[in-house]
Amino acid sequence: MLTLPPTVRVFVYLGPADMRRGFDRLAAMVREIIHQDPLSGHLFVFVNRRRDRAKILLWDRTGYWLLYKRLEEGTLVLPDGSEPSVEITSAELSLILEGIDLSKTQRRKRYSRIA
Repeated sequence: MLTLPPTVRVFVYLGPADMRRGFDRLAAMVREIIHQDPLSGHLFVFVNRRRDRAKILLWDRTGYWLLYKRLEEGTLVLPDGSEPSVEITSAELSLILEGIDLSKTQRRKRYSRIA
């Protein structure tokens, strides 16, 4: 279970990523493909072609964290998008990692300062 403050943004790369990539090559993907700063403190999620493994890259002011999840059964269902990456909330990330398909869920209306 990940507990993240609401100020942390989560970016999911929608294409398949090579799970052999380490810190530096994933950070390069963040810069070149997602067009974000890997040192921003935000989370960057990458999955493999079979969608049974995920890596999350995070910078915490002193170095990179690399979280790796391997599913024993099933696959991860990512959101749809026409761009190479999509931004999701930390709650949506938790749901994806728990195996919930976001396209089959219903979001109730909530207050938001963003129009």
